[in-house]
Amino acid sequence: MRYEGVVYRPPSEARSLIIQATTGCSHNGCIFCNMYKEKPFHVRPIAEVMEDFAAARAAYPYIDRIFIADGDALIYQTEGLLAILDYIRQHIPECRRVASYATPRSLLQKSQEELDLLHSHGLEMLYLGLESGCDAVLSFMNKGATAAEIIKAGQKAKKAGVQLSVTVISGLGGVERWKEHAIQTGKALSAIRPDYVGEMTLNLIPGTALYQKVQSGEFRPLSPREILEETKILIEHVDAEGCIFRSNHISNYADIRGTFNEGREDMLAQLDAAIARGNFKERHYTHM
Repeated sequence: MRYEGVVYRPPSEARSLIIQATTGCSHNGCIFCNMYKEKPFHVRPIAEVMEDFAAARAAYPYIDRIFIADGDALIYQTEGLLAILDYIRQHIPECRRVASYATPRSLLQKSQEELDLLHSHGLEMLYLGLESGCDAVLSFMNKGATAAEIIKAGQKAKKAGVQLSVTVISGLGGVERWKEHAIQTGKALSAIRPDYVGEMTLNLIPGTALYQKVQSGEFRPLSPREILEETKILIEHVDAEGCIFRSNHISNYADIRGTFNEGREDMLAQLDAAIARGNFKERHYTHM
């Protein structure tokens, strides 16, 4: 199996077989992110990808989960993805879940029929970065999509029957737009109704364009207490029955978990307790 550059995956894919169908990120322009900067985005030839799958099959007698990398494997041509999924179904029948990252662009480029077909051939889960439901924040961060476009992309995935995990980033609005960021992100999640929401906390990484904006005073970050207050506002504005919420990433100041909508009050109580203690979790995080 061959890997190019640093390989990233969601925390829940820690024990998955990872095969690169693409390398890098097709957008790779978000100013807060330092991932994939060492390699240009490109699509790998299907023959190479299939060789890697064959090598994995020969090396591992049991493969429970598979994550198709890199940052936007869904942009791969549908015919190629179908070939990959069919290989998995035929040669790795014990695999319980196949997943990949998706960008708003790649989801919007696929027709609903294509997404339906991919799901029917075994694509079970997609990870989509919403980051914020506030257009002013998305534009400032150079996300490359509006909130309406991301909502539409997420809804297409859900309509196809694919499990959807959506990432949001607390603190992304800074001091200037924190409340708008929280409220509009909650509303966007309500419109998408994902299966999972993973909240991360903004990490200011030297070398990124956002870090430079902090140095110049153009962006003012929130304090840990303000981050948790913002998360309270977000949770109060989410209406997504059955959606599992996790704020237990290594970047977060407090571990919060629950299920909407019945777990809302418990999650708010968890946040109040964390704020009252004032003993925020130490963070160790070097990329975003």
